[in-house]
Amino acid sequence: MKKIVVYILALYSIISFNVDVAHAQKETPPPGGTAKDFKLSEKKRVKLDNGLRTTMVQYGTLPKVTINLTISTGSIHENADETGLASLTGEMIKQGSAQMNFKALSKKVAAMGGTVNVGVGKEEVSISGSVLSEFAPDFIAAVADLIMNPAFPAAELERLKDNLKRDLAVDMTVPQSIAEDKFRETLFKDHPYGRYFTSAEKINSFTLDNVKDFYGKNFGAKRSALYVVGKFDAAVVNAAISKSFGKWKPGPGVYTPPVQPLVKQDTLIIDRKDAPQTTLLIGLPTLLPNDQDYVALFVTNALLGGSFGSRITSNIRENKGYTYSPYSSILNRRGVSVWSESADVTSEHTIDALNEIEKEINRLRDEPPSTEELKGIQNYLAGIFVLQNSTPGGIIGQLQFLDKHGLPDSYLENFVKNIHSIKPEQVSAITKKYIDYQKMLIVMVGDETAIRKQVEGKNVKKAF
Repeated sequence: MKKIVVYILALYSIISFNVDVAHAQKETPPPGGTAKDFKLSEKKRVKLDNGLRTTMVQYGTLPKVTINLTISTGSIHENADETGLASLTGEMIKQGSAQMNFKALSKKVAAMGGTVNVGVGKEEVSISGSVLSEFAPDFIAAVADLIMNPAFPAAELERLKDNLKRDLAVDMTVPQSIAEDKFRETLFKDHPYGRYFTSAEKINSFTLDNVKDFYGKNFGAKRSALYVVGKFDAAVVNAAISKSFGKWKPGPGVYTPPVQPLVKQDTLIIDRKDAPQTTLLIGLPTLLPNDQDYVALFVTNALLGGSFGSRITSNIRENKGYTYSPYSSILNRRGVSVWSESADVTSEHTIDALNEIEKEINRLRDEPPSTEELKGIQNYLAGIFVLQNSTPGGIIGQLQFLDKHGLPDSYLENFVKNIHSIKPEQVSAITKKYIDYQKMLIVMVGDETAIRKQVEGKNVKKAF
């Protein structure tokens, strides 16, 4: 009898617990906290006689420091017949210095409690890593040796060229890359920003002399900035920078070839017969970060297509089921920015998806969002911004953004406040002024026959 009573009580407790849990799950969660304005710690800037710029910021309490050397060069400085040479030069730099190959360097940095990374992009080459604070001078010396005295081992050249050709062959079969190539080529024509793919033949033609020549013409102190963020002895680090980088050649100054992007509606189809989906990439040039309307555009983009809860995403992903991961973004380069929306949509709904994207853009032009909808986006962006600034690497990213676009510290410190200051009417005005669907370049990679059939008998404004 006692056992029966115990079982009944236990069963009652389980049922009560489950009811309480179910009830709790139905309750509205408490509102999230309000993101605070970001306050950048005091920056210490020093410029060496050779032109190297250094920025040091004390951050955190852990005895670690993140160091990043950024050289303002890359494929932006390739000639038309050199596409791919910057990447090859970066890969050769990764092989190590005349004193120490990269494997030995990585092992040495690991003993400092960290890692070292080399990255090559359109506009920057970077060498970065995080180490225990006591090893900051040693890491700075290692980075200086790598960038000032690259070994450029001839024995590695053919292997690295083969790697680039293999990556290229794969990339040229990816619809998203094909769309990006055609989009950039059309938007920027003969400018380096418009060159995306190279060719196997061109890669084969590169010699060690080509690599050394590109390095000699484009790398140097004047194009470089060193960022140090974390817990460190500023005097010791500053002395290490002067000792390690003081004798680096000045080289050329920061330079971006003038760019004049195309602002004209056009529609391009790259045929992929029987493709089950179409890759869409649409967009147009837009504001630079130093424009007074940029923050409003940043918020507008997030509401329109740049967040998981955005209007275009909700429409063609959640409601229509045309695509899985549509997304809009603002790409900021030196001298030009581009707003674009990308999506991989089911082939039979290619034109339907374009029509819905146009509809959402026009709806936002004509009708301001509700205060509640806008507030949700603002809270999201403010929260993301705070998270981005919660690590030394994140702060370095922000410092690089300021330097690249000539922005003051107040841009970061007032960013959260400025995000929340945007009004619904501004969002509509920004959309109307800067996100004009009738001026957009549209690239479609998919089954051309299937796409053209969808146009028949429909009120489609674009001529293919």
